[in-house]
Amino acid sequence: MSSPIVRESLVAIRLRFLLLLISGMFFAGAWCARAQNAPASAGAAKTPSDAISKKDADPEMELQKAIADAGNDRGALVRNLERYLQRFPDAPRKAGVFRALVESCEQVQDDGCALKYSEQLIALRPDDSEIMMLAVGLLQKQADESSLTRASGYVSRVLDRIEKSTAAEKPPRVSPAEWQQNHDELRAALYNLRGQIEKSQHDDAAAEKDLRMSYAVQRNAVAAEQLGEIAEMRRDYTTAAQEYLLAFVLPEDGAVGKVNRREIRKRLGNVWRQLHGSEDGLGTAVLAEYDLLGAAPGASAGAVSAGSAAGNKNAKDVYAFVLRKLDGSAVPLAAARGKALVLSFWATWCGPCRELEPQFVQVAKSYAGNADIVFYAVNTDEDESLVTPFLSREKWDVPVVYADGLDEFVKVESLPTVLIVDRSGKITYRINGYPPEGFAENLTNAIQAAVGAGAPTAAP
Repeated sequence: MSSPIVRESLVAIRLRFLLLLISGMFFAGAWCARAQNAPASAGAAKTPSDAISKKDADPEMELQKAIADAGNDRGALVRNLERYLQRFPDAPRKAGVFRALVESCEQVQDDGCALKYSEQLIALRPDDSEIMMLAVGLLQKQADESSLTRASGYVSRVLDRIEKSTAAEKPPRVSPAEWQQNHDELRAALYNLRGQIEKSQHDDAAAEKDLRMSYAVQRNAVAAEQLGEIAEMRRDYTTAAQEYLLAFVLPEDGAVGKVNRREIRKRLGNVWRQLHGSEDGLGTAVLAEYDLLGAAPGASAGAVSAGSAAGNKNAKDVYAFVLRKLDGSAVPLAAARGKALVLSFWATWCGPCRELEPQFVQVAKSYAGNADIVFYAVNTDEDESLVTPFLSREKWDVPVVYADGLDEFVKVESLPTVLIVDRSGKITYRINGYPPEGFAENLTNAIQAAVGAGAPTAAP
């Protein structure tokens, strides 16, 4: 098994690649800055747009000389650039020099040097998330309390930006589904990384909170294994066994990181023996956990919704469906028979849904207290673990249920889709996609037609 330091470094590297995968949210500017501020190659031709002021002439010429004198020797380049900064501490291309130093220090495997200039670049460019993640890996290697505290702070800063990002900021070449997948993988990995740092600092309460958030965003064996270790250390063998069971049956490798299933098996056997005196029953428990997740290790975790959809397979109309709230409690639509049923079908990866749903919520609020109209935001995600973290950020104030096959029954083929089922059970209104103009007004008019009522009841 690789050492914790090696694993932490690999996690940081993986995160840096994920950051680049969803570049365009706020990283495109960083790459442009790199191109503009990196030291120019020796002998590069000047164009009129490259003209520099007389004041900058000496620093620029000395920078070119420092690069040229180093040739292909990265060690020499580090020494030359350090001398250059001593002479020109306020050099116009200072950010580019710092970045060149970071990259050269990495190439000569001088972690102290790479960390020094990473943090100086962060001070100069506080939005450079890629460099922050590089610094996190280097700080984890040092492993002292001060370094770990700084590493946790950098992860928090990157995570805050990721949490505030939206699909509207994605690059045009990236589909909404791809953006959402990369976004969620990055969030899960960042929560996991901060949790592991907190665990190294013996702050188990904070670590457990972040690791559980990582698992909620995206099921992953890394978080489950770490949670199992925390529980085992406090001698909560029941919780430890459950977490190790999850870690054992979940995919061994993923965006969050990789686990060693053989080692997890040893840990699981150890806590099981602590609980039961032997390993009797462990195989049955593993198979039960396997069946509960709905698939073998490596498969997608979406079996809960598939099972619930199967329960509605004999439904003859909308009102025969029994859906579920986020907490798993049943929502029989039969209770809405004779009323107008207003349904908005959405998914966490759907960018237009994020634009439409707040307007849907406002229309629903305008009918608060009107017992003749029922509103539901109907989620269609295959992986239900994405839904609760998404809603905790978006804070939609409308009842949310899982589709459980209703989307297929009413032939939802694109998202968002909004429809109204009138008192007799007929679909009287339907839109596919998000109309940028007039949505709330048109939906309100359609509701009025469906219920045959006057103005909507005012919210109390």
